[in-house]
Amino acid sequence: MKKTGRIIAIVLFSLAGLLFISGLIMAYVPFESKIKNHKISTEEAKELRNNFKGPHEIFKTSDGETLFMRRWNPDSIETGKKDIAVLLFHGITAHSGAYNMAGKLISKAGYTVFGLDYRGHGLSGGNRADSPSKKRWLADLAESVQHVKSLGFTRVIVFGHSLGVASAIYAAKEVPDEIAGLILLSGAYEGKKNVTAPPGFMQKAKILASSIFRPSVQVVEYYRDGMTGIEDPLFNFKYTLRFLKMLDVKELYLPGNWNIPVLVGVGDKDELFEVEKVRELYEQIPGSKKEFVVLKNTFHARFPDESWQELIKWLDNNFNK
Repeated sequence: MKKTGRIIAIVLFSLAGLLFISGLIMAYVPFESKIKNHKISTEEAKELRNNFKGPHEIFKTSDGETLFMRRWNPDSIETGKKDIAVLLFHGITAHSGAYNMAGKLISKAGYTVFGLDYRGHGLSGGNRADSPSKKRWLADLAESVQHVKSLGFTRVIVFGHSLGVASAIYAAKEVPDEIAGLILLSGAYEGKKNVTAPPGFMQKAKILASSIFRPSVQVVEYYRDGMTGIEDPLFNFKYTLRFLKMLDVKELYLPGNWNIPVLVGVGDKDELFEVEKVRELYEQIPGSKKEFVVLKNTFHARFPDESWQELIKWLDNNFNK
C-alpha cells in the first residue's frame, strides 16, 4: 500500500509539474494579432503627454500615477453655465481624443468639457490596457471627478459612452455627492450576440496561463468588424484579463435614493446594443428626473452632429436655469 501511495504521489506531482511547465510556456508563446496597428508604449505615452499643446489637465492619483484629461473650453461662458463641467469617460479601446467632435460641439454650446484617459489608455500613465486592481480603477474615476471639482466647477455632469457607462455608474456610486447629473450613452446590461468571435481553445489556454504567470501582459484581443480607431496608435486593442474582469454588470445599479438628472441614450443603428436592452438599463434607474432618447442615424461609435445636439438640449433643459 505504501508503494502504491508513493507511485500515485509521484504521478500526481509529475502531472502538476507538467501542467505548471506547460502553462508557463503557453504564457510566453506569442500569438498573431488580427490588428496590425502600432501600439504605443508607456514611455511613448509619457513623451506625447509632455509634448501635448492643446488645453488639458494632468493630475496625480493617490497612488502616484499620472492621469491625463483633454479639455475643451467654450469661447464664452454664460452666467448659468460657468460652474458646470461635463466629464467624459470613454469606451473600451478608445481614449478622450476620439471624442473630439463631442467636446467641440458641447463646449461650443457654452459648457466646459473634460475627457479622461483611463490609466493605461491614451496619454495617461500606467501599463497599457491594464489596471492593477478594480479598487484602483474605481479610485481613479472618483479622483477624476474630484479633480474637476477642485478647478472650481461646482456641478459636474459625468458622461459615459459604452464602457464609460459602467465607469459613470461606478463613479456615481463612489462619490454620489460630487455628481450633478449623468449621461449614459450606448451601454446596456447585455449586448448583441455574435458581435465578436469567441477565442479558440488555444487562445483561451494562453489567456488563462498569462493571467496566472503574467497578469500584467495584454493577451485578450478585442476585435469586431467595423471598429474605429485601428489607425490610431493611442487605441488599445489588446487587454489584460484582469482589466476586463473588473466589470460586473450586477453592480451597475444606482442607489435607490438617487434623484438627479440622468439621460440614457442609444443610436438607432448601434451595432453592439439593442435599443430595448438599453431601455432595460434606463428602467433600472431610480428617480423622476430621468430621460430616454433614441438617436437617429447613429451607430455605436459614429455620431452625426445632430446626436450631440440632442445631448446639448438635455443639458440646457436640466442645468442652464
